Amino acid sequence: MSNYSIEEFIKQTKQDENENSFFELETQRMLEVNLTDEVWAKMGSMISYTGSIKFEREGILEHGLGKMFKKAFSGEGSALMKAKGQGKLYLADQGKKITILDLNNEAITVNGNDLLAFEPGIDWDIHLMKKVAGMMSGGLFNVSLEGRGMVAITSHYEPLTLLVTPDQPVITDPNATVAWSGHLQPEFLTDVTLKTFFGRGSGESIQMKFSGEGFVIVQPFEEIYYSSSSQS
Repeated sequence: MSNYSIEEFIKQTKQDENENSFFELETQRMLEVNLTDEVWAKMGSMISYTGSIKFEREGILEHGLGKMFKKAFSGEGSALMKAKGQGKLYLADQGKKITILDLNNEAITVNGNDLLAFEPGIDWDIHLMKKVAGMMSGGLFNVSLEGRGMVAITSHYEPLTLLVTPDQPVITDPNATVAWSGHLQPEFLTDVTLKTFFGRGSGESIQMKFSGEGFVIVQPFEEIYYSSSSQS
């Protein structure tokens, strides 16, 4: 355990005043947003800010009726908030590691629970995984993001990127899958042998198969998702 004087501790942990990109990693688990207008962030992710910033919960009709109904039935409660103003905004999500991706007219699909923040100019939509709604507690939903701008995603511990090629599909556990190339369409498989071995409620009985060409990001941790109905 390291011992610091107060002066040494402040020097080691204080914010870097020289950073000026829109998204900066203040630490591996804390995102700094140098806000001059607005940004979309995961509800409840704000831990601190300086300057003049106001927060608004995502409006019911902010993105149209279609997205409203998708949000209502997604079940995972990954609500968004809009931060508007000028200043420095600090975001975090349960101590998870943060990765910043800079999209250049590219597309990525992110597990709804692992999306921390993104620039407002990026086009996004919610996709419900209807085929697994009855197999997984709460089902599974993802957010597709496309365009130009920064996206911050989170993972438990260090993420691993697996390349998908036409002759080498990648199979993952849905609970450990963080994100993937926007054009990939996962196929859901049920492994009866694993279901029998681990028990009917085990997530290992369901797998995601990615075929084609692209990438998949996984984490060394299996998150358990609960629907709003299962929590009541």
